[in-house]
Amino acid sequence: MRDELLADDLWVPRVVIECKLGSVTTHDALTYSAKADTHKQVHPYLRYGILIGNHAEKAVPRRLFRHGAYFDFMAAWKAMGPSDEEWKGLIDVLRQEIEASRQIEKLVSQNSSKYSLVHRRLILKSL
Repeated sequence: MRDELLADDLWVPRVVIECKLGSVTTHDALTYSAKADTHKQVHPYLRYGILIGNHAEKAVPRRLFRHGAYFDFMAAWKAMGPSDEEWKGLIDVLRQEIEASRQIEKLVSQNSSKYSLVHRRLILKSL
């Protein structure tokens, strides 16, 4: 991953995943989202997500939608470890997030923008 190094050989962070087992409280959602915002202020191209493992509801909790404003992606696994489909879904999302990070880095590092439209897409998937 040589292209992930800056000129002075510093590592460039692309994606952060907060991981939590079991349930997620409103406090968790607010805290992790605020943490994501703080990190993104330092690295504006950083993509930030949360993964809930062994989640009883077997879906992304609604409180994450309400209070997780700074998450770029959210995932919930039914068990402690992923099913093949859950693992493939996460890997696909991570590949997309790495590419998005690279594009955002280019956008914020240019002197002027050449884009007249920027759009964040929402994808909802049931497994």
